[in-house]
Amino acid sequence: MHLDDIIERIERSFGEDEPLSGGSLAGQDIEALKRVFADEGYQIYLQDQVNRQIIRDYLTNAVMLGILSEDRLEAFTDLVATEGGRAAMSLHMLMSSVEDANHLLLSGGFGALEPMQPGPGSPPHMKLVPN
Repeated sequence: MHLDDIIERIERSFGEDEPLSGGSLAGQDIEALKRVFADEGYQIYLQDQVNRQIIRDYLTNAVMLGILSEDRLEAFTDLVATEGGRAAMSLHMLMSSVEDANHLLLSGGFGALEPMQPGPGSPPHMKLVPN
């Protein structure tokens, strides 16, 4: 099974997207919102908000479980200060248990994420790269 197929199956299981509140909107308003939501800048903003939430939840859980002291939170500041840093950190947090919070802090410089460049004709895939 290809990654695209897996993602498509998961997306279908969520049902229809309903990004609007319960208020009624005129046709022009709906079209304007669709343009905004489809804009690349908005998609980048939205992904950054997701990354922030992942980091926030992960670090909160680590502190609440006593794995990370409140004093150590400050050490994450430089790692998550940029959009790229948040993207890399949230990816590592998604792939790590909360118990690894101190290890994430020690391994710090994750570097920038780069889009994969699959070879011609190759199927979509992910490749795990060890540290």
